[in-house]
Amino acid sequence: MASIFTKIINGEIPCYKITENDDFIAFLDVNPNAKGHTLVVPKKEVNKLFDLDNDLYTKLMSFSRKIAIAMEKSIPCKRIGMSVIGLEVPHVHVHLIPLQNMEDIQFNKKDKFTAIEMQEIANNIANKL
Repeated sequence: MASIFTKIINGEIPCYKITENDDFIAFLDVNPNAKGHTLVVPKKEVNKLFDLDNDLYTKLMSFSRKIAIAMEKSIPCKRIGMSVIGLEVPHVHVHLIPLQNMEDIQFNKKDKFTAIEMQEIANNIANKL
């Protein structure tokens, strides 16, 4: 069965997309730790990060870096944190989270934004690419 991320990639579930290419998609996390919390997901459905082949793994890190740089230009923060946990969805994904403090990277704090705010955040990041 397709993961929720595959359904987003296929357009079956909407998202606040920042950008995509042939291999990856970046979109806002709908349950964010902080304003701008972004997920970077390979379009190829692979369960575990280290099961990606070397080329796709390297491209994932490069694509994530590009998104993180754009995020830093558009979201006031001390830095962009990266987390790869992968237990909640069996599809590789990188969390890019704007950080003000260590609590922002922990997954027990969630921020709420309206749909309009989410779209504005996504557009702001996309415009910095």
